[in-house]
Amino acid sequence: MIQKIIETIKKGEGLNVEFKESKNKLNKDVFDTVCAFLNRSGGEIFLGVKDGGEIIGVDSESIDQIKKDFITVMNNGNKINPTYYLNIEEFTINNKTILYIFIPESSQVHRCNGKIYDRNEDGDIIITDHTNQVAALYQRKQTTYIENTVYQYVNLGDLREDLIGRARKVASIRVANHPWKSMDDMELLKSAGLYIHDYKNNIEGFTLASILLLGRDEVIMSVIPYFKTDAILRKVNLDRYDDRDDIRTNLIESYDRLLSFVNKHLPDTFYLEGDIRISIRDKIFREVISNILIHRDYGNPYPAKLVIGKDIIYTENSNKPHGHGVIDPDNFSPFPKNPTIAKFFKEMGLVDELGSGVRNIHKYGKLYFGYEPQIIEDDIFKISFQATTQATTQATTQATTQAIMSDKFKKQRIEQLIKYCKQPRTNQEIMDYLNLKNREYFRKEILTPLIEKNIIMLTIPDKPRSPKQRYISK
Repeated sequence: MIQKIIETIKKGEGLNVEFKESKNKLNKDVFDTVCAFLNRSGGEIFLGVKDGGEIIGVDSESIDQIKKDFITVMNNGNKINPTYYLNIEEFTINNKTILYIFIPESSQVHRCNGKIYDRNEDGDIIITDHTNQVAALYQRKQTTYIENTVYQYVNLGDLREDLIGRARKVASIRVANHPWKSMDDMELLKSAGLYIHDYKNNIEGFTLASILLLGRDEVIMSVIPYFKTDAILRKVNLDRYDDRDDIRTNLIESYDRLLSFVNKHLPDTFYLEGDIRISIRDKIFREVISNILIHRDYGNPYPAKLVIGKDIIYTENSNKPHGHGVIDPDNFSPFPKNPTIAKFFKEMGLVDELGSGVRNIHKYGKLYFGYEPQIIEDDIFKISFQATTQATTQATTQATTQAIMSDKFKKQRIEQLIKYCKQPRTNQEIMDYLNLKNREYFRKEILTPLIEKNIIMLTIPDKPRSPKQRYISK
C-alpha cells in the first residue's frame, strides 16, 4: 500500500487525486473536494502533501484533532448532505506522516454547505445553478445504481418499524451523539438516503435500498420476486445437502441468519491477537457475509449463495465488475456496488471501512484455513476457501500457538504473570488474569513450561494435583 501511495503522489494531482497541506488543521476546501469526488467517480485525498507533490507531513500533535474534525463534519447533515462515512488512514513516508482518505463514488448527489460540486481536471467546480449539469448528474447516478430506484407507492407502513428502531439503537450505542438518535423514523430514512427525490422522473419516495434493508417480506418479494440467499451445508450428501437455509427476508435479518448458519457448522478456534482473544471465524465470515449482501447486483436474478462443503467453502453473488480476475489485497481499489446499503451497514457496525473486508478475509482466512483464500471479480463475484479439515486444524493450531507464545507475549505477559504470582495463585486465578478459557491449552503451553524452567513453583510440590495447590513465582 505504501508503494502504491508513493507512486500516486509522484503522478501528481488529477481528476481523482487531490493534495492538501493540512499541516496543523484541515484546509477549508477539503470538504468541497470530498463532495466533488462523491458526486463524480471517487478519488483520493492526501493530507500533508503540497500541490506540487512535496511531502511535508502532518504535525503529530495535530493528527488526532484533524481526524476528529473530519469525521465530525462528515456526519453533520448541515455540512455534507446526505452524510457519508469516510475513514482516514495514517502512513509514514520518509519519517513524515501523511493522512490518506479514499472516497468512493456515491450512488447519490451530495451537497457541501448547500452547494453541489462536481470534479474536472482543473479541480472542484460548483454546478448548483447549472440546471442541465445537475439533472445529468442525478440521471447518471440513478441509471448506474439500481439501489436508488424509487418506488413511489411504497409507504412508511411497508417498512418494519422494529428494524428502524434497531438501527437507531445500535448506531447510538456505537456513537454517543449519533444524529439518528434524535431523529424520527422519516428523518432517519431521509438522512440515510433511503427516501430521495428522483429528478429524472420527477418523483420522490422510498428506494429499493430501503425496501431491501427494512422492508416487510411480502413487499420485498413483490418488488424483486427472485430475491433470495441460499446457505447450504454439503459434506455428506453431495448431491443435495445436509442442511439448508433458504433466506428471503430483509438484509439485516439475512445477515443474522447467515452468521448463525456459519456458527452452527464451523468451529470457533481459539486465537489471541496480542493478548486479546478474538474469533477469527467471525472476523472472516462477518466480511464474507457482508459482501454477499452489500455488493450484490440486485438487478440480476442470479441467487447469492454460501456453501460449506467437505473440502471447500465458497460464496457467489451476481456482480457488476469493475475489473476481472483474482483480487490482490495489496493492490486493489475498493468500489462499492451499493453505497447506500453499505453506508447503512457501516452505521450499524456490521462492516468496517471500505476495503478492509478483502484485507481481513486474506489475513484471517490464512490463519483459519491454512491457505490463502481466493477472491475473484467477474460477473459472478466468488470467494473461496479450499482446505481439508486436517489442514485447517493443523494450521489453526499452529497459528494459535505462534500468536500466543510470540516474543511480544513472552516479554509483556510473562513478566506481568511473574509479578502477579509473587503471591500464591490458583490455576483458575492465573487463567482469569490472562483471559484464557482453554484449560488444557493453558496447562500444556503456558503453565508446564514455566514450571519446568523454575520460573513458577508449586506451593505443594509433592502433591501436584492437590485441590489446595497454588503457584508462586521466585
